[in-house]
Amino acid sequence: MYSFEPSEEQKMLVETVSRYAQGVLRPAAHDADEASDLPKGVIKKGWELGVLQASIPEQYGGFGEYSAVTGVLAAEELAWGDLAGAMAVMTPGLFALPILFVGSEAQKEAFLPPVVEGDWQPYTAAMIEPGMLFDPNDLKTSAVLEGESYVLDGKKAYVPFAKEAKGYLVYANLGGQTQGFIVPVGTPGLTVGERQKLLGIHALPVYTLGLENVRVPVENRLGGPGGHAVAPILTSSRLAVAALAVGLSRAALEYSKDYAKDRDVFGVKVAQKQAIAFMIAEMATEIEAIRLLTWEAAWMADKGLPEAEKQAYLAFTGAADMAMMVSDRAVQILGGHGYIREHPVELWMRNGRGLATFTGLAAA
Repeated sequence: MYSFEPSEEQKMLVETVSRYAQGVLRPAAHDADEASDLPKGVIKKGWELGVLQASIPEQYGGFGEYSAVTGVLAAEELAWGDLAGAMAVMTPGLFALPILFVGSEAQKEAFLPPVVEGDWQPYTAAMIEPGMLFDPNDLKTSAVLEGESYVLDGKKAYVPFAKEAKGYLVYANLGGQTQGFIVPVGTPGLTVGERQKLLGIHALPVYTLGLENVRVPVENRLGGPGGHAVAPILTSSRLAVAALAVGLSRAALEYSKDYAKDRDVFGVKVAQKQAIAFMIAEMATEIEAIRLLTWEAAWMADKGLPEAEKQAYLAFTGAADMAMMVSDRAVQILGGHGYIREHPVELWMRNGRGLATFTGLAAA
């Protein structure tokens, strides 16, 4: 038997993150999307909440202990404020959390403190690849062992903050297995391409990454000489995306519901129309269902249960569909106003459309 009653520490964290999302992220979201730029001050304030730092043990520069449940609670609140802003604040976790999960002791001691001990810095990861049918378990980017180095070749996409990155965690296919490699900035053969123009998350800078005969020392293989399992990394990413989807969907539901309660059409509140009321009820039901599925998967991950991998995948796939449905209906409920950019529902719909492709672009 399990309970989803958050601890006092988790309640305090959720309240703190919620205040940041409401007071800082949400007010900045529209202008950041229009300008395709999130002010560094917004990211800095989010980093100062200490969500990632609280997931890293003190011996590696943090001040807490990792909890998947805590991570998804925080991610949901951040995405309620703004998806692009949430992902920006969370980007260093793409580098740090896999090292925490499956890195060698030497890698944890060497690479985690620089990420979490100071201000927010653009440590990032490259998993997603361009082209159709991307599969994180069957990457096209290759890794080949040559002497005391691994040679990486391939192309990556959706790499956040790649242009200004302080360090990269690059995933490649090594003998049929997905493996991570810590690639220092300035490694010969590593090139950052153009910033990608996307339908949504305009405020998050993502780039293509080219790897041509990129050599990294054998000790930079994630996990050491024996490598690592990829399941914990994918589970973390899918949990994060599912939680982000719940937060975005909550925002869309609340905004459209409030609009429907206030808006008069022919002397009747929009919310009183049966078709609209049914839509709102179904939106709320789907959000709650996916939230519980996500929490259950996170709880399983914290308990080390093998079912966590499957449950996280179900939460991720369900959340992507749910967010698209909820955000689309939010636009419908606002009618013509839903298509106007001064209302945030069109932004949430554009952002929500991408969630299905974001495996590897978030970690919690």
